[in-house]
Amino acid sequence: MVPSPSPRSSNARDQIHGVSKGHLIVHGVDFSGADSGGSAKIRIAERELSARSCVYVRGRIDRNGLRRAIIESSTDGRQHVWRIDAPFGLPLECFAETRPEGMASGDLTWRTIAEWVASFDSAREWRGAMRELSRREPRRACDREFRTPLAPMNLRIFKQTFTVIKEILLPLADAGIAIEPVSMPSDGSVPVVRVCEGCPASILQNRDWPAKGYKGAGEPPRVVREEIIRLLRTDGLEIPSQVAVEAIHDQEADLLDALILVTKPLGVAIPGELAATAAVEAWVY
Repeated sequence: MVPSPSPRSSNARDQIHGVSKGHLIVHGVDFSGADSGGSAKIRIAERELSARSCVYVRGRIDRNGLRRAIIESSTDGRQHVWRIDAPFGLPLECFAETRPEGMASGDLTWRTIAEWVASFDSAREWRGAMRELSRREPRRACDREFRTPLAPMNLRIFKQTFTVIKEILLPLADAGIAIEPVSMPSDGSVPVVRVCEGCPASILQNRDWPAKGYKGAGEPPRVVREEIIRLLRTDGLEIPSQVAVEAIHDQEADLLDALILVTKPLGVAIPGELAATAAVEAWVY
């Protein structure tokens, strides 16, 4: 049984855009679920959303550094949206028939599931427990809505799902940081800092831009990265020349994904019939 949605969980556009004009900083986070503490592989791009300000790119950081940066942003007098490229939740379908051993009893909530995920020592141990429930990899409602490439427990992405929930989202929620739309202020107030899930592939598809073929070595991927940079600039993103050059030559496209994530949020309202589901599974912005 899922909880009833709060009034704020029914409209994604209001949640993301209900902030003061001129002081909203959007951070695009290309996340890493690497085993070695996140290494220093996370890329962050940021800009002031309501102004034609240049994109700023931070140096690579690890997951501890990302968590600190998000918490510290609540003290600078501005409002912040941190858009992270990693699944924030799991499909309710996974728990429709069997409640895993160790999961809290009662209604299924995002926190109930997140705390169960965090109880495992490693991503592989958690994925093994998921596969004991079912060897299928169902997709969330938001995965179907935004055509995300992979289900949260897929072999190519499960480490990101596990680490973002255990090392980033749960500690942030405990620190009072709002997580869209799964852990929001109960009084309906607009938070100073909000964290939401983003997906570069979904953003590119939403704009009818090249969503495949831009990662990898060689001429074809490099040309596609160059085209995406051109499209981002045409869309109003002011990308400094040195940042553009680095993004074009980055074969893994980590920096390019971070740049894609500082575009305007998709602004798709959560359908009323999916509001309760999104409050548990999360949503893509």
